[in-house]
Amino acid sequence: MDASVSARPDRLTRRARAAVFAVFALNGFLAAMWVVHIPAITDRTGVSHATLGLLILVMAGSGIAGMQAAGPLADRFGSRVLVGVAVAWLSVAVLGPAFATGPIQLAVALAIFGFGNGALDVSMNTQAVQVERAYGRPIMAAFHGLFSCGGLVGSLAGAAAMHADLDIRSTFAAAAVIGVVAMTASVPHLLARPITTSRSEVISEPTAPADPVSRGIRMWLPRNVLALGAVAFALLMAEGVANDWSALQTHEHLDVGDATAALSFGAFSTAMTIGRFRVDRVSGRFGRIAVVRWGSLLGAAGLAVVMVSSWLPCTLAGWILAGLGLAGGVPQIFTAAGNLGTATAATDMSKVFGLGYLGFLAGPSIIGWLAQLTSLTVAFTFPLIAVLLCATFAGIVGEPEPILDLEDKNS
Repeated sequence: MDASVSARPDRLTRRARAAVFAVFALNGFLAAMWVVHIPAITDRTGVSHATLGLLILVMAGSGIAGMQAAGPLADRFGSRVLVGVAVAWLSVAVLGPAFATGPIQLAVALAIFGFGNGALDVSMNTQAVQVERAYGRPIMAAFHGLFSCGGLVGSLAGAAAMHADLDIRSTFAAAAVIGVVAMTASVPHLLARPITTSRSEVISEPTAPADPVSRGIRMWLPRNVLALGAVAFALLMAEGVANDWSALQTHEHLDVGDATAALSFGAFSTAMTIGRFRVDRVSGRFGRIAVVRWGSLLGAAGLAVVMVSSWLPCTLAGWILAGLGLAGGVPQIFTAAGNLGTATAATDMSKVFGLGYLGFLAGPSIIGWLAQLTSLTVAFTFPLIAVLLCATFAGIVGEPEPILDLEDKNS
């Protein structure tokens, strides 16, 4: 087969792309259904805010476990199989929070839901890398844009259902049916597992140190995977800070009302969604390193504007810059993790995912601690420095190798 990149993907590849779009959108939709119904579910189960925080940590921990389990399984059985299993799992698991009537039931339900969500994160991104390679040009960021769109649709659908005073169990049952239908329609069109390089042909890491502990760490977390995970940690930490603290920072720093302060998060999330639909063209023209480097610098500039601004329009402009800057970095990292040239691409990606997700969870907590010592605005210095470091070390994402259409699409 000619190693040159085809400018016009074939019909099977285009169908696979559409199927992955649907899976990403479904993931965002199901996650949003849980988020928008948190107040109703906590009232139903009698869970306090403090207990809810612990339950969310349980869900996060099970999500990381799901990521680590999905990586080796996707390497062994192929990401298409794992996507199907994970979508089915998540579609059923979304019912759990709606039917829970107490804290223990809710804890079990969220652990099951989190595990499925983590497994789907890894398996669908592994499939996305595979489709991107077959497609012949960068398309990863658009997949993440569809996740955001799915989240928006889920939020609006959940809000409409609550406004209509529908029973929460009926709403979640409808969401589960949508998930099963989407799985049935999409999974058959995903690509079969690629023809991978044999382990003997994979470029090995430098000779490991003699110390058995160090050798074990290096085998479990190779240097290139750790480097990508560190950048993912920093970028997702900054995104988590924006999600959880943008409105409160605007409220405290500018002394505006809660409704007005909420515009900050809206500006950030809207800019990020739009940016993810545009960044693939930038990546295709200038490369992954440029997207991470200049995007990180733009994100840092946005955070700096937010910190020094004393005028609401200027603050909103800062959050727009931050959203646009941070939109493309994480998809480039996941693409790089899936193209490290090893026989365990999904496992590598699961480790990068896990480290990145830890950053997403840890960032808001770190800001809370720092805000106690200084102020919320000064605490934003931490994500600002982290994003600047991402710009400095952007070269670790590398540049894509010539894309070969290695998928056995007819199997």
